[in-house]
Amino acid sequence: MSYEMIMVLMFSSMMLMLMTGQRVFGAIGFVGAIFGLFLWGTGGEEMAFNASIQLMNWYPLLTLPMFIFMGYMLSESGFAHDLYNMVHDLTGSLRGGLAIGTVVLMVFISAMNGLSVAGMAVGCSIALPEMLKRKYNKKMISGVIMAGSSLGILMPPSVVMVLYAMIARQPVGELWLAGVIPALLMAVLFIAYVVIRCHLQPELGPVLPVEERSVTWKQKMRSLAAGFPTLLIIFLVIGLFFMGVTSLVESSAVGAITSLILAAVKRRLTRQSLKRVLKQTLHISAMFMWIIMAALCFSSVFDGLGAVKAIRSFFIGDLGLSPWQVILLMQVAFILLGMFLDDTAMLIIVAPLFIPLVAELGFSLVWFGVLYTITCQIAYLTPPFGYNLFLMKAMSPPEFTLGDIYRSVGPFVVLMFITLLIIMIFPQVTLWLPGWLMPR
Repeated sequence: MSYEMIMVLMFSSMMLMLMTGQRVFGAIGFVGAIFGLFLWGTGGEEMAFNASIQLMNWYPLLTLPMFIFMGYMLSESGFAHDLYNMVHDLTGSLRGGLAIGTVVLMVFISAMNGLSVAGMAVGCSIALPEMLKRKYNKKMISGVIMAGSSLGILMPPSVVMVLYAMIARQPVGELWLAGVIPALLMAVLFIAYVVIRCHLQPELGPVLPVEERSVTWKQKMRSLAAGFPTLLIIFLVIGLFFMGVTSLVESSAVGAITSLILAAVKRRLTRQSLKRVLKQTLHISAMFMWIIMAALCFSSVFDGLGAVKAIRSFFIGDLGLSPWQVILLMQVAFILLGMFLDDTAMLIIVAPLFIPLVAELGFSLVWFGVLYTITCQIAYLTPPFGYNLFLMKAMSPPEFTLGDIYRSVGPFVVLMFITLLIIMIFPQVTLWLPGWLMPR
């Protein structure tokens, strides 16, 4: 049997296993181990074991449970609610101000957690009832929450970028820095859309009543003081790392310890809340570690077959595509896959194919990682199986129909595509900040 046929069988077996509903890491790792045994005989199935050793030797992986713990601790102890009160007092007097404040809140939540689901939980539990009570349009509410929460996988400390960094063997710090400007650019586009749309259609985001707009400076300062602890944690984690004071792992440890101390000082730390946070942290961390190990096992076998050279020959030689046309084709594949798979499954499927090829074509893998992450954001919001669409339906009141939720994301998906296009045309949007800060 030719190597090309083995590659096709390996890839199709992986897709078949995923379609059976098995856990992602089990399906991918099983296919990798079985084909390793088939190709190289006794000992070949130990590829999974070798991948686990490689995983455990990867020092930056220590950041994963630390940042997850920090995000859940801040949410569990009510600091996210303090942040929302702060942005509510600062932006509530504007037309569409609560929607603008929700986007700002999501930027802060993203800088604390690195997971989209955390932003969804905070948005639906805190921002949604406030906007609904003040007669905001349902489509505006759901669109802002879903799009804003997706920033969590682009802003540092993005967990998705940690996963990409492990598989692509790229520095996590560079990837995080590369995601900062695109995330802020996207947030600015979201805010600009809300401002313009609410100016043209005031009923979508009505101005707050006079009694709620008349917030005194004393009240604003009190809100700022309540939100200060969270801003302090963001500075300690992200700021000190960018300034070169702490390393990546040290920053994650500082964030985890500081969030625990602040929760205790504010008397919001209970045995039950700590137990919930530890349980959630263990669950998410173990899931990602298994997925990374399975991906390494599968990709090592796939690479051993010479898959990268075969695919490069097919795209460049047989089809006659230019390097940029290959990149565009990859983005289309990401978006199509994202309509049916989550970000981790999508990365595991395409990583053995795309990442080495991107490097061979001369493109930056850090830049490509940002492109991949943005396509994940788009996938979170696109039917039929957009992750955030179902989370929104599950967390929102019954009056939010699935049709309303689907229709609300259209403008925000367009803005994400615009951001993706800007980054593809101007790669320095992503590469300037890591190029400037990492040498320091």
